[in-house]
Amino acid sequence: MSKNSKLVEVAFKGERKAIFKDRNELDIIEGEYVVVEAERGQNLGKASGVGALVKLKRGKGETRGIIRKAQESDLEIHKKNQEKEKAAFKVCREKIKHFKLDMKLVDVEMQFDGSKITFYFTAAQRVDFRELVKELASIYRTRIELRQIGVRDEAKRISGCGVCGRKQCCNAFLTEFEQVTTQMAKDQQIALNPTKISGNCGRLLCCLRYENDMYIEIFSEFPPVGSRIRHENKEGTLSYINIFQHKGLVYFSDNSQGWLEPEDLKKGAAEHAGK
Repeated sequence: MSKNSKLVEVAFKGERKAIFKDRNELDIIEGEYVVVEAERGQNLGKASGVGALVKLKRGKGETRGIIRKAQESDLEIHKKNQEKEKAAFKVCREKIKHFKLDMKLVDVEMQFDGSKITFYFTAAQRVDFRELVKELASIYRTRIELRQIGVRDEAKRISGCGVCGRKQCCNAFLTEFEQVTTQMAKDQQIALNPTKISGNCGRLLCCLRYENDMYIEIFSEFPPVGSRIRHENKEGTLSYINIFQHKGLVYFSDNSQGWLEPEDLKKGAAEHAGK
């Protein structure tokens, strides 16, 4: 077994990704389906990354291996499993109603070899689903796992388009969710309208944090919005900063207005403070 086995990132249903070793030198290329080692048994996924970039994502701990490239028979099993998942979704939803559980079923994922079925759900609080698990286990005669996820994970598994018209970031490339705050929207002069700054998950848009550091850096060159400015013997208030023009808009007390450079704004703020 080579210590320098190539690392391959493999994507599964719901954009769940993990890194595996190509110990058998299969020369896997991105986009190919592969059969990999699972915690118990085997699973099937699509290679989403190969080579040096994958090494940067690798965490600590042992990495499982890739067994083989998927054959036609493996893809047929995968297709049948997808049909079974749809049927299991309907069955589980009916059982949730039967047991009157306060939970929302989001997705069902069947392991490639059928040794485990995972039911993903959301709930406002903890749910006692022991009877549900027993019922599902008696129906499918395999290991059953019910996994509670958050609304952001729900959006990631379901997929969809964002307000920008492109595929949701959580589906396209995000590997983990970082904290997003309303302060970031304020820093970028975005109106705090929930419908405008929230994603399909109902939480703040992940993209609010992408350029936030740059906005903060640019705004540090200006006095704060709302600062009193003295300029050419007139006084006014800085009401808006245009980062693209790199200027600030000042409304003066004589009802006129003007765009000023950061240096003039800082000088005008200092003159007003020292008058």
